Amino acid sequence: MAVVKADPGLCQGYANCVVAADDVFDLDDDGVVVVLRDEVEESEKDRVTDAARSCPVSALVVESS
Repeated sequence: MAVVKADPGLCQGYANCVVAADDVFDLDDDGVVVVLRDEVEESEKDRVTDAARSCPVSALVVESS
């Protein structure tokens, strides 16, 4: 499993992560990232990591657990 973390204080609402992995990330009514699943299978890790790396303000991290 990999752990998905977000820093809502950094999020600027670009939504790149939502476009890349809408089953893991969403934006709330204020346009701030929400992590829908804080753990993902290893088979999903590369896709979710790519989505996290698409964040222009580096508000997302995917770590191995």
